[in-house]
Amino acid sequence: MPPTSKRWQLEGAIRGKVMDSRGWPDLVKSAIALIAIGLITAAAIQHILADPRPLIPGNRIQCASLIYNINRSSICFSDRFLTLLSSATRIKTDPHFHRVKLSSPDLMNYPFAIMSGQGSFQLSASERNQLRYYLTHGGFLVASAGCSDQTWAKSFREEFARCFPGARLQPIPISNPIFHLIYTVPDTQTVHALPGAPPAKIYGWSYHNKLVLVFSPDGLNDTRHAHNCCCCGGDEIADAEYINANLLAYAVLH
Repeated sequence: MPPTSKRWQLEGAIRGKVMDSRGWPDLVKSAIALIAIGLITAAAIQHILADPRPLIPGNRIQCASLIYNINRSSICFSDRFLTLLSSATRIKTDPHFHRVKLSSPDLMNYPFAIMSGQGSFQLSASERNQLRYYLTHGGFLVASAGCSDQTWAKSFREEFARCFPGARLQPIPISNPIFHLIYTVPDTQTVHALPGAPPAKIYGWSYHNKLVLVFSPDGLNDTRHAHNCCCCGGDEIADAEYINANLLAYAVLH
């Protein structure tokens, strides 16, 4: 079932920004924090941001679709959430992914990246180094097993362990802001879940108390909105596009 609320909240719109999160005015950051703890009303913030001009001029936020393991690409991952977020907030994005090699220094130009696929894989030393640097220097990664492919999920867990020895991917509770920041997502059931089945688990890893990596072994690909793609015989999380929109908002605002 879709989220109970498919409209953006006023607080979500107030949170919205354009371009580089590092340039976001401290006033707005403080205002969001006050909303979160109930010390100021959304109406008051709306007055603060009544000026319809963009907060920050310039290019739109660009998101990377990673090419890894020499020539493996993150195909069949819908970019619909980029437009979804732009239409719901003042966070302006390019409507499509940019294909970027994981080993390329150019990856640092993208604050948000997705990595997906099926089947086993192994990263090169340069790819591991770049992934480690990216996640510890401001980048945010969504790793998603295409169509719940457990072989890919196993390979990703192994590569994460090589990149960050001793670190652990932790289940993210439904109370986390990534399920409520812009869109309210009530659960993480998969498309083909049987009645009464437990929700799928989504895992995360934080660096310096900030979530920088989200991993879904069940898939956040939203293939029903991806061109010429389907999870034929596979599965994925039903409300993926709304979770992905929340994830991008989180990455930009934190």
